[in-house]
Amino acid sequence: MKYYITCLWPGLAELWWRGRLSAIPTALAFAAALNLMLVMRFLYPEWLERSLVKLGCWVGVAVWLFFVSRAVRELPELISPRSVSDEPDRFPEARDACLRSDWSEAEGLLADLLAIEPRDPPALLLLCSVYRSTGRLDAATQLIEEIRRLEAADTWWLEIAAEERRVDRMKEADQESDENADSATNKRESKSAVMTDGESSQSEPQAAA
Repeated sequence: MKYYITCLWPGLAELWWRGRLSAIPTALAFAAALNLMLVMRFLYPEWLERSLVKLGCWVGVAVWLFFVSRAVRELPELISPRSVSDEPDRFPEARDACLRSDWSEAEGLLADLLAIEPRDPPALLLLCSVYRSTGRLDAATQLIEEIRRLEAADTWWLEIAAEERRVDRMKEADQESDENADSATNKRESKSAVMTDGESSQSEPQAAA
């Protein structure tokens, strides 16, 4: 029931659940019309004839009811597009592909899912896992930050934190590996330089003799 409260203000449901900026003009127009009716009805009723003010109020109520009824009908699609989509739910297939380590198939299936519902936390988290498993750690970190900004992901904070820890561990491991590789390279270069210096010092006495 609490979800339907957003339907009482035209345009608010689309803004709240989908973040559609195209709904802003509708919300602003309703606010302006509501304020105008209140001013004309209670503050300055002498500006227009009382019958015209009443007629405007009834017209406004009719328009408001129209937008509310439309928002109520569209709310399930706004909240969960996958549940009302004609397309089959491919999330189980994407999950199974991840379990098989078939990352390319999993990413393709998740792309299809997110085309229907781009704000679906489970699909986004699974995509983050694909990025992590394929070494795209920066992309995984960026996706985690995007998931955190979603209101729909508020109940997924444990999973988000766990995935972030996995990404951080892989970043630390990669950094340690790079540092070890650099250290080994420096040791080889130092050893090569010492050997070169030794050969040079041996050749100088021979040249002097």
